[in-house]
Amino acid sequence: MKEILLTNDDGYEAAGLLALRDSLLELEGVNVTIVAPSQEKSACAHSLTLTRPLRFIRVDDGFFKLDDATPSDCVYLALHALYEKKPDLIISGINHGANLGEDITYSGTCGACMEGVLQGIPSVAFSQFYKNNSLNELGFELACDVVKNIVSRILSNKFPLKKRELLNVNIPAVSSKNFKGYAIVPAGRRRYGTDATRARNPRGVEYFWLGNAQLDFLEGKERSDLSEINAGYATLTPIKLDLTAHESLKNLEKWIENE
Repeated sequence: MKEILLTNDDGYEAAGLLALRDSLLELEGVNVTIVAPSQEKSACAHSLTLTRPLRFIRVDDGFFKLDDATPSDCVYLALHALYEKKPDLIISGINHGANLGEDITYSGTCGACMEGVLQGIPSVAFSQFYKNNSLNELGFELACDVVKNIVSRILSNKFPLKKRELLNVNIPAVSSKNFKGYAIVPAGRRRYGTDATRARNPRGVEYFWLGNAQLDFLEGKERSDLSEINAGYATLTPIKLDLTAHESLKNLEKWIENE
């Protein structure tokens, strides 16, 4: 029996998480355990909760929510409290929205997988790209097919990446009949700015609400997750945790040596 740990950053009641669970249970020889945040934790990245205690709350057999926790908390504590032997695979998602380009650094979905690979466990992040009302119109049917395909390959063969590398998968906003297949591509680039909605509460106190920034991707000539998701492909991108800019080490050495 293969053991799979599921989590997400949209919360334990999210439709994408439940669709992910149901699709995996269709596979033979798989046991699924869910530990998910009690509420949405989008854009929390690879953060851990260090300033207050956390509590498991049982939702169903093999299904727990972790009170006000991050996805990384869920992985960290599940491995500590629920497993004597590490699971065979950690899956995060299916996220409601894509995690493309440098947005990966914000992503709680990917953050859970970062924690997973730090603990030596193969980890895959699945995210469903959507445009306008496509998530309601198309649901997660294609995403579930992609999940089953990729997970079956991993469990029957082996994880295709090195240690401390996670697999980031984004599913296009198309129907199954318009699906173009799989694209193995690097993460793209996006133009970043700052934007927020300013308002005042009933007592006149000013506040800001983040998250209204427009997505402005820098799509160059080279193929990337950004270009291929728009072309109808599911994108597979290997992500490593080594953030060192190795190509800049020598330049930095020369810079520090110059008076």
